[in-house]
Amino acid sequence: MAKRLLLADDHELMLEGLLRLLSGEFEVVGTVMDGRAAVEEAKRLNPDVIVLDVSMPELNGIEAARQLNAILPSAKIVFVTQQMDPAYVHAAFAAGALGYVAKQSAARELVEAIRMALHNRYYVTPLVRQTGAEGNSANTNPAELFGAELTPRQREVLQLVAEGKSTREISTALNITVKTVEFHRNNLMDELGVRSIAELTRYAISRGIVGS
Repeated sequence: MAKRLLLADDHELMLEGLLRLLSGEFEVVGTVMDGRAAVEEAKRLNPDVIVLDVSMPELNGIEAARQLNAILPSAKIVFVTQQMDPAYVHAAFAAGALGYVAKQSAARELVEAIRMALHNRYYVTPLVRQTGAEGNSANTNPAELFGAELTPRQREVLQLVAEGKSTREISTALNITVKTVEFHRNNLMDELGVRSIAELTRYAISRGIVGS
């Protein structure tokens, strides 16, 4: 029986391409275009594999993966992304991913990455390994090879701030108090050395947390 896949990417053409690429070997049971929808559909569909982009609206792929790993620990998570920064590789695998594939090489790498994930083996695109992860074993979590940066909650707050959400809207979306939102936002500004929401937004865009 073909393994069941859920695909999440905020670009319709990319979703169509992934669907064509994967439908010959796997059963694609759903496609979504933002991170929150990925979490909701995964709970409903219970797929074997969830393929995520990093940069998606509402909830980025890293935070979606963290939530999915807690809700559906048996589902395998594979990223297909343009983000090759080692900090994102660390965050992806720390959030529970088993694969990390570059969009530009998805046609060559993604099926193999999914096959490896289904056998609980790690796959990292060579485009990332060239930046400093040489020698990685398929049995070693790549999160151990890269330094951490922002916490998952900080990334959630940063994304919503950069998307223009108000403090109260962020409080509601994340089910935390307004004071907690303000705490995270102020800590972010201190840690990143920025002085305004506009600078926070530029940082989020530069790191691929939100689209430009």
